[in-house]
Amino acid sequence: MADDLYKRWRERYDAAKLRDDTDFDTLSSVALEPLYGPQEDIDPEIGVPGEYPFTRGIYPTGYRGRLWTMRQFAGFGSPSQTNERYKFLLDQGQTGLSVAFDMPTLMGRDSDDPFSEGEVGRCGVAVNSLADMEILFEGIDLEAISTSMTISGPAPMIFAMYIAAAEKQGADVSRLGGTCQTDILKEYIAQKEWLFPPDPHLRLTADMMEFCTKEVPKYHPLSISGYHIREAGSTAVQELAFTIASGFAHVELGIRRGLDVDEFAPGLSFFFNSHIDFFEEIAKFRAARKIWARWMKERYGAKKDRSWMLKFHTQTAGVSLTGQQPYNNVIRTTTEALAAVLGGTQSLHTNSLDEVLALPTEEAVEIALRTQQVIAHETGATNVADPLGGSWFVEDLTKRTEDAAEEYFARIDEMGNGSILDGMLAGIEEGYFQQEIADAAFRYQQLLEKGRKVIVGVNRFTKSAQEMPEVLLITTEIEERQKKAVAEVRANRDQRQADEAIESLKDMAHDASQNSVPVLVEAAKAYVTLGEMVDTLKKEWGVYTEPPMF
Repeated sequence: MADDLYKRWRERYDAAKLRDDTDFDTLSSVALEPLYGPQEDIDPEIGVPGEYPFTRGIYPTGYRGRLWTMRQFAGFGSPSQTNERYKFLLDQGQTGLSVAFDMPTLMGRDSDDPFSEGEVGRCGVAVNSLADMEILFEGIDLEAISTSMTISGPAPMIFAMYIAAAEKQGADVSRLGGTCQTDILKEYIAQKEWLFPPDPHLRLTADMMEFCTKEVPKYHPLSISGYHIREAGSTAVQELAFTIASGFAHVELGIRRGLDVDEFAPGLSFFFNSHIDFFEEIAKFRAARKIWARWMKERYGAKKDRSWMLKFHTQTAGVSLTGQQPYNNVIRTTTEALAAVLGGTQSLHTNSLDEVLALPTEEAVEIALRTQQVIAHETGATNVADPLGGSWFVEDLTKRTEDAAEEYFARIDEMGNGSILDGMLAGIEEGYFQQEIADAAFRYQQLLEKGRKVIVGVNRFTKSAQEMPEVLLITTEIEERQKKAVAEVRANRDQRQADEAIESLKDMAHDASQNSVPVLVEAAKAYVTLGEMVDTLKKEWGVYTEPPMF
């Protein structure tokens, strides 16, 4: 059996197309095998790359076939400024786009909303309507490049604008590739950027899953996110467990919608944090693939390999960056990025050294991108599939991480009376996840204060000759320009068409049999603003208030 496993891997490797930009030798021209480990007596829990349970990666070639997508998270100020940054990054060799939105957009508010004052364009780009989306991607062929959008609460509205912008470019929507985060469960758990109560939010998510399965098959409508859970203070195991459990919950959501698991599951993707503990992060990524494959096959009855494969994007840990001695952040990010690569990520964002101080400058973001390119092309880390596979330490840590996550799954399943989806909702209402993360953050803070954990430049080695780098400043001028721009959109649109689109949104809100995405796309085409869409649906569905915890 094990011998057959290796032979099957070898056949798939030999049949695969490899990158033609490298010879895969060491720097001293020592030839390397594509895979190391036994050809017989292979441990089925470890397996081989591209085979269930995918511990060693989801592709038989590793990075010899293709590198990860280098997708720098970017967005600031106005859509035109961010468009210029995208073109700069593409010229520097970036291979995918990733949109960072400002706080008002993340909260479903227009730039001229009184609650938006002082925040427009500060932590990302302001997108109020289809007009902004058109400017954001002007001169960029959306059909030709993968685009990720990190937004959850108003994700369906922003996705609708993206679809409308692509259609205006003349793109074939069925050929669009990329990801929209759309993970509302982690908002209730960690990031707190929800708009409505859970039920209508989950309906919108299911609508996007159904729409993309049928109409935009290359696009991932959901990126289940652990990044923000980790940034809120969780441990690696908690990040893994709560994120994968959220993935299971969304599988159950799709099944309840009546979708075939093998039709929609390949469209699900994940978003993990790569923190500073090098080997713990690698073990986390390997455990995640094992768990997902096993549960998809055994619990949810998925029959296709593509449904068992966990595909994920990684971002280095923003919370690990320090304002003190900020140039130390370059080595932190490099270490975290290398852990993501050795863990088998499909896509990667590397944080810039100045992101703890402000949005990154062009110089800082170029260094962050070059970090990925050095790892990819100079270190030799991509020459062998899963080079750490078989390490006694890594395999033991992978197994212990997996076992600890399974304990959390059992608890969530119990809270949901046999349903992970219901268990996630119950845990959110009871404050279970929030308390687990708060306790973990408190324990870590205690270790820092006692000096048992060290942050270089913060609680040890604090003397420094480093000077503060110059940072990118976002002026109030941007806010005034965006206010004027959204007012012009409202003044120049066909108001009758906009009013009809808003009425259609109201009708859709009370017709669960109607998929919301086409209705939202029509509203986007009528230049209904984000705030107008969200406010219309808030009036129909209400808002959510988090239960107090003491």
